[in-house]
Amino acid sequence: MMIGIEDVEAARARIAPHVRLTPVYEATQARDPLPVAASVVFKLELLQVTGSFKARGAMNRLLGARPDEIRAGIVTASGGNHGLAVARTAFAAGVPAVVYVPETVSPAKVDKMRKWGADVRIVGAEWAVSNEAALDYARSSGAAYFHPFADPLVVAGQGTIGLELMEQVADFDTVVLAVGGGGLVSGLSTAIKARRPDVTIIAVEPTGSPTMKASLDAGEVVTLANLTSRVATMTCRRTDERLFEIVRRNVTEIVLVSDEEMHLAAQWLWFEHGIAADLAGAASVAALRSGHPVFAASRRICALVCGAGPDGAMP
Repeated sequence: MMIGIEDVEAARARIAPHVRLTPVYEATQARDPLPVAASVVFKLELLQVTGSFKARGAMNRLLGARPDEIRAGIVTASGGNHGLAVARTAFAAGVPAVVYVPETVSPAKVDKMRKWGADVRIVGAEWAVSNEAALDYARSSGAAYFHPFADPLVVAGQGTIGLELMEQVADFDTVVLAVGGGGLVSGLSTAIKARRPDVTIIAVEPTGSPTMKASLDAGEVVTLANLTSRVATMTCRRTDERLFEIVRRNVTEIVLVSDEEMHLAAQWLWFEHGIAADLAGAASVAALRSGHPVFAASRRICALVCGAGPDGAMP
């Protein structure tokens, strides 16, 4: 087992002074309401430090490291949000950060990483290529490598969102959230299922990067031959075997949405609620807007708005 509820609880105690308790928000009074019978509450993790949930996992990874491990700095590969979190974490620790990103990364996120002091290097058309460059750098420099999803400390840090949700919203029966590599859904579902095994977990992937769904359909971890989604923070050719097992155990359904559906959902969030989400942050709303039958039995849904960005304000 990669992590348990005790790891998530330890992460919460460890990172509490360094992250924000993000608010929840009732999704009411919309001109065009979401097409679900259930009431919906958003967990606004886009208001987290650096603009996404990734600050939790990166900080837990730092605080769980030996001091000598990070002496030469930190390196990672990221589609954007994890890189931002690592840049901020390294800034807080007073060590250099090098972040490798693919060509599909949001320029706005690159600018923010550099403002946190990171050395950002654009390498390759997808995360896997950027990640190989990051691993090469770690081997040659001695910098500590922070994996964006396949690290127990990172996963436990993301799981702290689940603990908060159960305290903030007592009566939810469904959680819907975006999936990239699988660290967020694994951490959050571990926390929630340990305390509320009756809760339904719905994951959302891009049609152009259905990594976890393809693996679940095959009954084993598979490597995608093609990635066509432009959402860099949600594209991943292959997940980690340990995360796959958690998802297979905890997730009821994976809903696929297109990049365009995520863009329209981001526009909906901006128009209806003034929430500036990136495409990954709007993925949960895209799933709710899709009319998928998996939501028909839900009475109260928590939708995680996991990342900030200007996408909803763009045509």
